[in-house]
Amino acid sequence: MGALVSSLFFLRFYKKSGDRLFAIFAAAFGLMGVERFVIVLTYRVEATDNLFVYVMRLTSFAMIFYAIWDKNRPASID
Repeated sequence: MGALVSSLFFLRFYKKSGDRLFAIFAAAFGLMGVERFVIVLTYRVEATDNLFVYVMRLTSFAMIFYAIWDKNRPASID
């Protein structure tokens, strides 16, 4: 639930600023919220052993790392 709320906050910041960092953060935290929801829906303790859950988690963290890298990369000079 917290990840989905964080996603909504980042989405609001994106709408105000138009900064792509906030859009990617909103998508990543939304994916984390969906991942937590999948764990709850399975009703199993072993749900964290599911490969699908780990792939969703890995994707969300990769999105966060990409957003930070994208924000800090030098601007191209044309």
